[in-house]
Amino acid sequence: MKIQTMPNAGIDVSAVALGLMRINDKSDAEIRNLYAAARESGINFFDNADIYGPTLHACEARFGGALKLSSSEREHIIIQTKAGIVKDQGYYDFSYDHIMQEVNDSLAALRTDYIDILLLHRPDALAEPEEVARAFSDLQAGGKVRFFGVSNHTPRQIDLLKMAVRQPIVANQMQLSMTHSFLVAQGIAANMREDQAVVRDGGGLVDYCRVGGITLQAWSPMQSGEGGLVLDHERYPELMEVVDHLATKYGVTPEAIATAWITRHPANIQVILGTTSPQRVRDSAAGADVVLTRAEWYAILRAAGWIVP
Repeated sequence: MKIQTMPNAGIDVSAVALGLMRINDKSDAEIRNLYAAARESGINFFDNADIYGPTLHACEARFGGALKLSSSEREHIIIQTKAGIVKDQGYYDFSYDHIMQEVNDSLAALRTDYIDILLLHRPDALAEPEEVARAFSDLQAGGKVRFFGVSNHTPRQIDLLKMAVRQPIVANQMQLSMTHSFLVAQGIAANMREDQAVVRDGGGLVDYCRVGGITLQAWSPMQSGEGGLVLDHERYPELMEVVDHLATKYGVTPEAIATAWITRHPANIQVILGTTSPQRVRDSAAGADVVLTRAEWYAILRAAGWIVP
């Protein structure tokens, strides 16, 4: 497994992480098997959120309760969770009280003394940077959260937070896959098609994060932007012809090529898997060790429908 350093955190993380959004209905044994498959594949990073599951903190509690991590094992993994969405009420809340309450509840659910990385989960239009800064400072000072990041934020939204927040923003989690590739395609497609305008994400998010040392994390790496899977021969016949050829060439599965396409980018984008299948975890994680050539990477981009000169 490719290991990379998060620049603004200085911690070594696996290029592929396991997302835990869908584990609520799994048994303890199934969760342990999923975790074991991830660890055997070289994954040391586990992504959760307070809203994952049918009730608040449900998936966090399933993870913590099933694994009951020893202190020594806990030290060898990175646990990331998120806060900021008010579940089932249709609004966002980056207030001091909300952030503090959700983190305390996450710690209890996860059965851990600290969270490695806390992400603000989607932007709050009513966010007050000073309140966020106070929450981050108190959480860090109390040893409850080591590092902080965001999810689905544009460059200017990050800049707004940084007006008051003194801790570095270490990560920004965004949707990215072979067929939902606006983030990486827009720069080369600027001024070529209206729907590939350079300002689609707020202005060069990938380059902004690279310059600022912010690790991009790709959620739904196996999903198309319109729903469904990217590895669909009927829906994406040209793409799958390229993917199948590369999978045969490198001796891996198509899932591995979907991963490899993201991890090939020099921004060191981290792939967040959402599967609950141990075998799919193994197959997908193997892609982090496949280094596509430039020609192969661009062939996938073209086959996915993007204009490349």
